[in-house]
Amino acid sequence: MRGFRVGVDIGGTFTDIVLLDDSGQLSTRKVSTNDADHAGAIAEGLAAAFAQAGLSPAAVAEVLHATTIGSNAILERKGVRTGLITTRGFRDVLEIRTLRMPRLYDLRWEKPPPLVERDLRLEVTERLAADGAIRIPLDVAEAERAVVALVDAGVEAIAVCLIHAYANPAHERAIGDIARRIAPHISVSLSHEVLPERKEYERTSTTVINAYIRPILARYLDSLAARLGTDGIAAPLMIMQSSGGLMGAEEAASRPVHAVESGPAAGVVGARALALRCGLPQVVSFDMGGTTAKAGIVEDYEVGRAAEYAVGAGIMVGSRLLTGAGYVLKVPAIDLAEVGAGGGSLLRVDAGGGLVVGPESAGATPGPVCYGRGNQQPTVTDANLVLGYLNPGALVGGALALDAAAAHRAIAERLAAPLGVAPEQAAYGAHAVAASNMIRAIKAVSSERGRDVRGYALVAFGGNGPLFAAGMAQSLGMKRVLVPPSAGVFSALGLLCSDVEVHLSRTWRAMLRGVDAAAMQAAFDALAHEAGARLERDGYAAARREIRRAALMHYKGQSFDLAVPVEAGLPDAAALEEHFHAEHERTYGHRAGADEPIEVVGLQVVGRGLAEKPRMPERLSAVAEGPPLAPRRAYFGADAGWIETPVLRRSALATARHGPCIIEEYDATCLVPPNARASLDDFGNIVIDL
Repeated sequence: MRGFRVGVDIGGTFTDIVLLDDSGQLSTRKVSTNDADHAGAIAEGLAAAFAQAGLSPAAVAEVLHATTIGSNAILERKGVRTGLITTRGFRDVLEIRTLRMPRLYDLRWEKPPPLVERDLRLEVTERLAADGAIRIPLDVAEAERAVVALVDAGVEAIAVCLIHAYANPAHERAIGDIARRIAPHISVSLSHEVLPERKEYERTSTTVINAYIRPILARYLDSLAARLGTDGIAAPLMIMQSSGGLMGAEEAASRPVHAVESGPAAGVVGARALALRCGLPQVVSFDMGGTTAKAGIVEDYEVGRAAEYAVGAGIMVGSRLLTGAGYVLKVPAIDLAEVGAGGGSLLRVDAGGGLVVGPESAGATPGPVCYGRGNQQPTVTDANLVLGYLNPGALVGGALALDAAAAHRAIAERLAAPLGVAPEQAAYGAHAVAASNMIRAIKAVSSERGRDVRGYALVAFGGNGPLFAAGMAQSLGMKRVLVPPSAGVFSALGLLCSDVEVHLSRTWRAMLRGVDAAAMQAAFDALAHEAGARLERDGYAAARREIRRAALMHYKGQSFDLAVPVEAGLPDAAALEEHFHAEHERTYGHRAGADEPIEVVGLQVVGRGLAEKPRMPERLSAVAEGPPLAPRRAYFGADAGWIETPVLRRSALATARHGPCIIEEYDATCLVPPNARASLDDFGNIVIDL
């Protein structure tokens, strides 16, 4: 029986499913996302994919999953009723936050409401010093009363975050024991287990979010595992972390903060694997789906990562200055910029006569006008249909019928008439505005951070990414675009390229000059030992484990830290100092003088479980393509106008073709504009040279 792996990625509009066997044979399936029953939609989609590919559920080796359950619960404020126990005097840390304002001069801006309302935030008498010394012992009776009060208030989860608990967890452990004794049915999250680091707001926020979504994700993963088992899939279920690594479902249910942004991470991991396979050290990933578009960057084959991020902050334009709008999670995450522009983004003309794209979306339900599900407001997909870029009959292999006439009417009545232009001109304007919005995301991870994007290749995927990629690359001065096989489900494929990872950190403070190198090494070794033990439990022998170390440092007095890699063994303070100066200059554009003191504030260890064979095969082989396609008229702006454009299968690019042409596939459509050249490389990518 042929074994294979399964990747499942839930998006705002579609849920993508990928089956990949050891030979590189690829089968894909797209099903509409069902927010009411994600597990049921996944099971039904898998059953259809197995039947289509002629595969048995018993042959599944592993199921890798990226989920939006956690982020949706935060965004929609549908987490469980949560209580917080904290040190006396620190009840309002969640509301005070860090005083960062995303819009400095907007007097109408309001902070988002805390996830734990004030009457559920209780204080206890205790106090620890920054070194962990007990200044005031824990009042055990008061802690018991606090737990009872929260239980009586009907909470499903309790977060415990005491001042300086990262240095000494004794008081938090005592409260955790009390809570489990009094209310064993209630989920308890302790800050020293979730995030044993300094910075009180970030630690409190992260611990509260873990408590807020933990029961929800645990129930979802339990139901999904049970449904998979019922359907004959006995393979382990692994969850994508926000950092791009995998974790077991049990670990994800315990520490869901690491999986809040799991979906967007998978695509960037896939882009990195593709970059390694194709020998492209510098690439920008561009993922455009039905709701949003996301950009990430891969430099020297390494994915860019952020030490923290915010959920519910609106559009993530990637600026280090515009922070404070959402709920902060201080956990590693792939560094992404996001804009509200997808195939379902709504189009309108504002009061000033300007054409506006998004950020509101029609989503999966009701979807674009052309879906025929009751929506009357045109979307980006409707505009692309009017322009001739999309098949006027159906998408996803004929499974989704389209009403092209309805799309044309909506564009004509809602956009063209108010603007006083022809429908195709209004649609082309919408396409151009959407592209300009998405260029913002690419600039946010590249030129705004000192990178010259002209030297990078653009890896475009998602259901709509290949439609926009070539035009955006031309505007940015980029010379090459890669559209991978099965581009419309590439994030699900990216799951299959990921390794199991364990991220550990702790606060450890010392001035770099004169640092006790032996003590620093011992602290690193303790974290590395814990990471190795977790990987061993996941079945990775010592030879298949990789441990990376980094020190968090800043110039004394700074509020923000930079991670500097540290080699195993006795740390070299002089080398670390020079590495920090260089990293500071690369990140912020300058370095301080040689006499400026540098402080170490934390240690990080990443343990990676290495697969026995490459996760990305030498070549991907998709299912057989359909019959030849008829050409159709497509509109390329006022200068080129309407052009009778060839519509091709991907295999037709074995012989290089000059644009314009349209490559139509089951899961995505790729647009090659005039004055561009498209061909296939040996991996099966569409390569567009500009």
